[in-house]
Amino acid sequence: MRKPAGLIIAGMFRRALIAAVTFVTVASGAHAAATGAAQVGQYVDLQPVGLPVVVRGQLVNYVFVYVRVNLAADADVTQLRDKEPYFRDALVRMAHRTPFTVAGDYNRIDEGRLTAALAREASAIVGAGAIRSVVVASQAPQHRIPTPRS
Repeated sequence: MRKPAGLIIAGMFRRALIAAVTFVTVASGAHAAATGAAQVGQYVDLQPVGLPVVVRGQLVNYVFVYVRVNLAADADVTQLRDKEPYFRDALVRMAHRTPFTVAGDYNRIDEGRLTAALAREASAIVGAGAIRSVVVASQAPQHRIPTPRS
């Protein structure tokens, strides 16, 4: 028994439609992957760093900080991301030389002092004009220490 011509055409149309949708989906995914790979954020995220909290010469805590170094629009991101270990090293050296301790709170680091100091050091590492800003994304103390009494 033969199928009516209308059913044959509908079946061919359905198969063509499914093939077209599949092609468009695959092509748009490939395009998104290609453009996503080409667009890189203008920043360098530092690996988490444990910074000391020192009070009257005594180590009382460590605070783990997550830092992002925002780069200028014309900076070479791939080259500057290779400098991430140098940024981390500078941060650790500064924090051990003069800790970024907040008076009266041993569970966090003074973000203002840290960002200003790291911005200076990062500019010295990569050259003037490449660093736009430094941001402390988050802080996590190793131990929760109660606020000291006056």
